[in-house]
Amino acid sequence: MERSNYTQTHDFILVGFSLDPPYHYIIFVIFLCIFMISLLAHMFIILLYQFSPNLHNPMYFFIANFSFLEICFLLNITPQMLINLLSKHKTITFYGCAMQMNCFLLVGGAECYMLAAMAYDRYNAICHPLLYNTIMRKIVCIRLVIGSWLIGTILGILQTNLIFSLPFCRSNRINNFYCDISPLLSLACNNTQFNEIILLILTIIIVVLPFILTVISYANIIWTILKHHSAGMRKKAFSTCTSHLIVVSISYGSSSIMYLRPKSRYGMDEDKFLSLMYAIIGPLLNPFIYCLRNNDVINVVKKKI
Repeated sequence: MERSNYTQTHDFILVGFSLDPPYHYIIFVIFLCIFMISLLAHMFIILLYQFSPNLHNPMYFFIANFSFLEICFLLNITPQMLINLLSKHKTITFYGCAMQMNCFLLVGGAECYMLAAMAYDRYNAICHPLLYNTIMRKIVCIRLVIGSWLIGTILGILQTNLIFSLPFCRSNRINNFYCDISPLLSLACNNTQFNEIILLILTIIIVVLPFILTVISYANIIWTILKHHSAGMRKKAFSTCTSHLIVVSISYGSSSIMYLRPKSRYGMDEDKFLSLMYAIIGPLLNPFIYCLRNNDVINVVKKKI
């Protein structure tokens, strides 16, 4: 009854960016262009994988699935943000906010474990080349992708239920451009210490654990390259891993800073910038990082042209 009185009778207001109205139109055009370019780039990667038999191997299978996750991420956050830039009310319903947060956590968790699966694929390709086709069978790749989705789904539902079971009575203004965890916790009436502990545990499961698995994979890759490969083979091996390492740094770096730093060091402007990097800029950069640094993709594109 208490939760119903506080939360189910009003909408939330997404404050967004603290700028004068004329600048909203400029930001709208910039973010709309970024959104369309990102969407088309990720769709291009998926279609390129689908219609290019030369790319039908585990590495590009994971890249195509990662691009699909990025499309889900973009469609979950960016349209609402664009609408709010041109709207005076900037509202989102209680259940709409819960759904947006759930999708954000689901896709974010799945992406982290997908990156770990991609690191595992590179580990087997470089450290166990003779057994690679046996280890990375199609069914194994499918299970890794499904496992990433399941982990993201379970953790997303759990965290969303914990957050939206709280009574919100201080305000209905979320100081961000989407429904993020920290701004919502600041609106709760009750003591949120338990929720913050659960958030830390889930962040460790979603971000830290797959990051450790990725680091272990690349530590073995670097050791194997330096120990057994010639200078030419080292250069080729490092070039195939560089793109993935850049994406890993962007994804894990921004999410770790957002959710693992102490609460006393939270700053809403800094959070908005990090959220912008994670939700808007990252999905724009990732397809170009994978494509422009990948000779296989470039050769396939040239043949298609």
